[in-house]
Amino acid sequence: MNHIITLVSVLFLSFTSYLHSQETTTFFSEADTFLNTHVKNGRVDYKAIQSNPKALNELLDMARNINVPKDNASEYQAFWINGYNLLVIKNIVENYPLKSPLDVAGFFDKTKQDIGGKQITLNDIENKLLRGNFPSEARFHFVLVCAGLGCPPIINTAYKPSTLEAQLQKQTQLALNNPSFIQVNKNKVKISQIFEWYKGDFTQGGKSLVDYINQFRTEPLPENAKVSHYPYDWTLNQVK
Repeated sequence: MNHIITLVSVLFLSFTSYLHSQETTTFFSEADTFLNTHVKNGRVDYKAIQSNPKALNELLDMARNINVPKDNASEYQAFWINGYNLLVIKNIVENYPLKSPLDVAGFFDKTKQDIGGKQITLNDIENKLLRGNFPSEARFHFVLVCAGLGCPPIINTAYKPSTLEAQLQKQTQLALNNPSFIQVNKNKVKISQIFEWYKGDFTQGGKSLVDYINQFRTEPLPENAKVSHYPYDWTLNQVK
């Protein structure tokens, strides 16, 4: 009898694991299709999504009860990165037209989102679920897209567990080699306020901001670079 109970338990766990795998695979695939359809050159076609929000709503309905354990780091990170970016799009669409996400009170820190079995704000997805659980991963800042032009651009594909490491690396390299994002004039360098707000993420292990940036640059910044920050551009990253 005990053998039968054990077998049933094993079969149940295997079936549950299979369903979870299918669900997350479908989510990543559908997110990929959605982003490919509505993101062009780092900008989002909010107007088109607002006129037909079905795909976005179905995608976030699917994400509502997906529960990815954090010990599966690549799947967990990919799920919450996509979740963050899709929820930003949803919140913009629900308030569109607007000029900036900051036009909506509590956009990042007050409005609760229903995703991953949680009621959670965008800030808490970023700071508790991602940065809090993986404090050494500063590259999150180049893939989480806040809907402002000051943020690194959103890509038209989903982040997936199997490609996440390559995607994190690529997006960080693109941002830190972009002359608009890292503005160099001889030894004077202006960098995004992202590096000011989250300085501790980039200076772990005794690194300077220049040390961190140079890890990803084709042409390293001068060691004696005088670093300052340019104002963050919160203008909406909409397709024109």
